[in-house]
Amino acid sequence: MHYTYCLWDFNGTILDDVALGIRSVNLLMEQNGIKRVLNRDEYRARFDFPIIDYYKELGFDFGKKPYEILAKEWVDIYMENLSMAKIFPDLIKTLELLKSNGVLQSVLSASEDKMLKTQIEGLGISSYFEDIMGIDTIYGDSKLSIARRWREAHPNEKVLFVGDTTHDIETAEALDADCFIVCAGHQCKEKFSNCDVKLFESLAELCELFK
Repeated sequence: MHYTYCLWDFNGTILDDVALGIRSVNLLMEQNGIKRVLNRDEYRARFDFPIIDYYKELGFDFGKKPYEILAKEWVDIYMENLSMAKIFPDLIKTLELLKSNGVLQSVLSASEDKMLKTQIEGLGISSYFEDIMGIDTIYGDSKLSIARRWREAHPNEKVLFVGDTTHDIETAEALDADCFIVCAGHQCKEKFSNCDVKLFESLAELCELFK
């Protein structure tokens, strides 16, 4: 294995919270008068970054309610139902395999930093990671600036970034890293049809490659 460092996305990559994401956005739409229910296929086809643009595309009117308030409402729904979300099958096996090969690991996420650390601690997996890095707001903004700062601090690492969205591809580019996409998260496989990255159906498939 030629990588010295693996950076992980969190939501949809480590944590299988797709069903929770669907429930949260559907409840948010219902509470704000949007007569639409997203099923799993539609959700994964529509989900995108930045989240503010994704909300706009879903029909939220920021003139009626600012995005900042909607984002807080979504977080409240999400956290109230967090027990729905579990780590993906084969995650621990993959983390252990990388660790046994001497690959350092950290998490780099667009989740708010404190919430991210609390979730990872609660899942009992924080010991696998050298660092856990989230953004300083709840608004689902870009994590590219964090990625660039991390790369400046680790110029000699041979890095792999593992994620589940096209924003993770952008993050890998900011890191000058290879990118592996596991297509079990918040975006469907078709979103990556024009992207030059390696795609995996599951962490089990990724784990087999590492072996």
